[in-house]
Amino acid sequence: METADVLVEAYQRIRELVQQATLGLDTQQLTYRPHPESNSIAWLVWHLTRIQDDHISAIDGSEQVWVSSPWAAELGLPANASDLGQGDGPDEVAAIQPNGPGVLVGYHDEVMDRSLTYLRSIDASELDRIVDRSYTPPVSVGVRLVSVLSDNLQHAGQARYVRGMLDSTTLT
Repeated sequence: METADVLVEAYQRIRELVQQATLGLDTQQLTYRPHPESNSIAWLVWHLTRIQDDHISAIDGSEQVWVSSPWAAELGLPANASDLGQGDGPDEVAAIQPNGPGVLVGYHDEVMDRSLTYLRSIDASELDRIVDRSYTPPVSVGVRLVSVLSDNLQHAGQARYVRGMLDSTTLT
């Protein structure tokens, strides 16, 4: 198995978790928060997708899907390329109000398809390319891809956890 194949396999697992977390939920369920300071499934999926969209577009030189496609407008949010949800508080979390999972999954799928196309094209020299010199040591493509993968899997797991809470309650 080649390195690109391993990365493709790992990233595809994010998509599976996103689909499992959102399938069949309505707006109330997607925006449910176990505590006022908690994140909702909708925010978690939006945020992990924004991170992947931003970081992969920076690596491969493409425009962010958030900016080039209608997903921001469909969520009633500005297509601000720098808004990734980092540091969001309860008000920002509550602002993510999808009308069902379609817009979240649609945005995620478009970002994931772009990411997988890029991942299938990489080789060892691409993984070693430096993409961010603001850190010591500088960040390579390989390190950034693992960072995105780790962040995305953690947030997708959190979304699945909240989904498990919903599935065990009578919230409808």
